[in-house]
Amino acid sequence: IQMKKAIIDDKKCVACGACTDKCPKDAISIFRGITAVVDEDKCVGCTLCTRVCPANAITMLEKNI
Repeated sequence: IQMKKAIIDDKKCVACGACTDKCPKDAISIFRGITAVVDEDKCVGCTLCTRVCPANAITMLEKNI
């Protein structure tokens, strides 16, 4: 089974928190005020975070589960 998971490019991420506010599963957090990180166990691949990221730092990756 394939499922989408959010991947964050820490070189682009500005740690604004838009993705953390939008994530319905609380799968994204801001690490040390520097970058967002995804808890892959919580991410359901809904893509809401990709839509609100002003830095286009989040992409979705197909993962086998």
